[in-house]
Amino acid sequence: MPATNMVFPGKDWAEATPESQGIDSTKLHTAIEVMEKAFDGLGGIVESLIVRNGRIIWKGSQIDSKHSIWSASKSFTSTVFGVLIDDGAVTLDTLAKDYAPDLAALYPKVALRHFATMTSGYDGDGGTYGKNDPLDGSKTPFTPTTPLFEPGTKFCHWDDAMREFGHVLTRIISEPLEAFFKRRVADPIGMDSEAWGWRTRTPVEGYDIEVRDATCGIDITARELARFGLLFLNGGNWAGRQVISPSWVAQVGTSQVPLALGHTDFSPRQRAIDGRGIYSFNWWVNGVGTSGNRPWPGAPAGMFAASGLNENKCFIIPEWDMVVVRTGIAGKLPDGDAMWSEFFAKLSGALVV
Repeated sequence: MPATNMVFPGKDWAEATPESQGIDSTKLHTAIEVMEKAFDGLGGIVESLIVRNGRIIWKGSQIDSKHSIWSASKSFTSTVFGVLIDDGAVTLDTLAKDYAPDLAALYPKVALRHFATMTSGYDGDGGTYGKNDPLDGSKTPFTPTTPLFEPGTKFCHWDDAMREFGHVLTRIISEPLEAFFKRRVADPIGMDSEAWGWRTRTPVEGYDIEVRDATCGIDITARELARFGLLFLNGGNWAGRQVISPSWVAQVGTSQVPLALGHTDFSPRQRAIDGRGIYSFNWWVNGVGTSGNRPWPGAPAGMFAASGLNENKCFIIPEWDMVVVRTGIAGKLPDGDAMWSEFFAKLSGALVV
């Protein structure tokens, strides 16, 4: 449930001084300097903002710039899944083939939970995931081919599988993902329809409903992404209206990929993305990974994030009643997790109450 002093934005956000929200502004600036230094020459932090108790306490100058947030889009797809579970329309263990019959032959045991946790083993016909493939996977992701592994046995952050997940969800709701998300989530929390959108992926042969890109299809401003984050910060409740169940929010804030699972090794890029212990239902959590460490040790253990290429991030920090957003076209860092950990360690020092 929302903190007792939480406010919710209408058309406009409330803005407040850091001190009025229990933050030392001098120490806050020290934390912000960590970001400024890291992103110098890489797009900067002009599309960033920090929200506490529903109030903007710091913002960059371009938080209304709209563009792709790449894989942070996956958390929007996951939210559609969560709402369907809340409705009783599906469960975590609903089999994908029940809605996409073309999966029956090669993927009879793949459940929706496998897609949401990147453990499905799904692969689309053609293409590879690496530097020679700008589409990050197959050009025909909706044409199933030989599985990479048995479902539920390995973690594989694979865009073919995520795009197929969007296809399956579209068949379940019988409308584009954008329309469903807009009606059930975006409109109830006041997201500006001009400040976000969901792009269409390659059409599915023989299927007449648009399949939106479940992997990196969201174009959005930092301001509206923070609104999405605030919903999750408040356990899915928006000014007294339960938009998403607290149960789903609790689940996405907890790792859903066991450490004991295997890990794919079919490409260098995949070996570098290991979600065991730190991946949820298309969100990243501050759990303990295979290294024995948290990805962001400077942050609270309960923090979780929507995360995309070029450090497009929406961090939800329940322990601090805070949302931190950074978006940008550029921003690829050699070790982004280390930078964010340092930032949150400095930010922790700025908390007064």
